[in-house]
Amino acid sequence: MRGTLIGGSNNVFSVECDDGTIRQCSIKGKKLKSDKRYYNPLAPGDVLEIDTGMQCGTGQITALLPRKNVFERWNVKGRAPQLLAANLDYAVCFTTPDFPPFRPRFVDRMLVQAEASKIEPLIVCNKCDLEFSSDTDEMLSIWEELGYKVFRVSAKTGEGLAQLARSLNGKKSVFTGQSGVGKSSVINALDLNVCLRTGSLSQKYERGTHTTTRGTLYHLQINPELLDGTSDAVADIIDTPGIRRFVLNEIPSGDLIYYFREMEPLVGTCSFGLSCSHSHEAGCKILEATYAGVITEQRYESWQRIKNEIETGSWED
Repeated sequence: MRGTLIGGSNNVFSVECDDGTIRQCSIKGKKLKSDKRYYNPLAPGDVLEIDTGMQCGTGQITALLPRKNVFERWNVKGRAPQLLAANLDYAVCFTTPDFPPFRPRFVDRMLVQAEASKIEPLIVCNKCDLEFSSDTDEMLSIWEELGYKVFRVSAKTGEGLAQLARSLNGKKSVFTGQSGVGKSSVINALDLNVCLRTGSLSQKYERGTHTTTRGTLYHLQINPELLDGTSDAVADIIDTPGIRRFVLNEIPSGDLIYYFREMEPLVGTCSFGLSCSHSHEAGCKILEATYAGVITEQRYESWQRIKNEIETGSWED
């Protein structure tokens, strides 16, 4: 029988099977064939083959079906790539204008990882009922001008949720971001029948607590009021634990530029061709575009700093 992984850990996984039953399953032989070592072998959204157990509601996972894509990061503590979600339509990158502080480079890293995984990224700025700084508003506008869909929402007031719901309708998405940005709160607002635990922020450190402790797939029945009374709108959402440090996985520093949308078309056109470092050379088209304002200073600096993080292995929180 086939099924979709809902969530789980420690070799106990909840699998929603094709017959509509959710079974608690373990991996047969405790290992699955894979071409790479992951911190975790499976992720919500994975499609699996299982043998149903003799005991009702149990089974064994015998095979992992090929994935359309995966959204992952490098787990520093585990020293291995960590799967966050699989078989996605969207990677939804959460941020806030404040509390926790707005961190555009954190979002840029998530965008890069999504682009590298061939997953369409969306940007959600939650808590838009808070006061925006000019820098925050400018950065959101820069992403919009690059073609990213940006949603300014408030789980508290409901602002912007209708536009987000329309995009998520009928899709499978992963919600990712810092602790405290309100991913669970937005899920609760999209489906009034869901009540995920939400946490408060540390006043001292302006950081959230990990109220979501493991990735879980939810089938949302979108609140009809958000979609002009449509009562059959659904969305599959994988909620992930808050991330304080998003480290890119398997993206060499030399390849990073290909995942900055405004820079990729110019790669190879510099006077020094592919040998150009885009830092000081005469005839560098990346620098010329930055001086001309075609590439913003914010994004050029973000590319430089992320490139340095990859090369040094020293990542900011």
